Amino acid sequence: MTIYAADSSGLIFRAKVLEAGLTDDDLRRSLRQGEIVRVTRGVFAVAAKRNPEEVHRLRALAAAKDNPQRPLTHQSAAVILGLPMLRPNLRRVHTTARTGKGFRTTTHHCHVAQYDDEDIVTVDGVRVTGIERTAVEVACTAKDFAAALTIFDSALRAKADREVMARMLTDRRRGTAQARRALHHADGAAENPGESWSRAQLIEAGLPPARLQYKFFDADGNEVARTDFDWDGKLVGEFDGKVKYKKLLRPGEDPAEVVIREKARMHCDEWGSW
Repeated sequence: MTIYAADSSGLIFRAKVLEAGLTDDDLRRSLRQGEIVRVTRGVFAVAAKRNPEEVHRLRALAAAKDNPQRPLTHQSAAVILGLPMLRPNLRRVHTTARTGKGFRTTTHHCHVAQYDDEDIVTVDGVRVTGIERTAVEVACTAKDFAAALTIFDSALRAKADREVMARMLTDRRRGTAQARRALHHADGAAENPGESWSRAQLIEAGLPPARLQYKFFDADGNEVARTDFDWDGKLVGEFDGKVKYKKLLRPGEDPAEVVIREKARMHCDEWGSW
């Protein structure tokens, strides 16, 4: 097995490999043997199971280091900042240039827009738009209300400034109407995209606003439940996605057992003690 020197982001650059005395044949052999994977042209990473966000993160970091003048923006910035999105399209790396013409290829979308230096932060050694601007840009390009609500929930959960985002949405451009509506309903108490999606369905259906992550206690002051949604303690709602059950899975346990145990937790016998 050939050992390659990766940078702090986990990227292996062909130029550095050659400088270290290795060859393209070494890289090709490692690719064939599954030791490394190609991130983009001339950039590799140690092979490992990665979800789409992790793969996009590597590709975005490689693009940013290849052209540091253009910050990462939109979905790419959200991935770098760790802002969960709902069904994000991660096929292209997004960057923004202040001048010139934008372009879009199968792997890269370069936008053209003005931004101030204070709009940019440095993460993992690359320049990206800050939380507020990133959330606004993702929301304005979101396919639907649920996706726009999700990114604002994520941003508020990461302590974004709601007023700053509201000011960014005062101009007229494509997608601002949906984004403004989503920001109005956004709540950082939503813990994940699944809960944001659920809230979007409730909002779109015109149902009363739900209270989020409310804790219920018994007569002795012991916490007996914390619900995703509730309406004055009279009705509760839960979003139970597969990620939740994976986290609750115990060694040697069947997934069905997790579901049964979690449902038992919410059984009416517990609720009778309130």
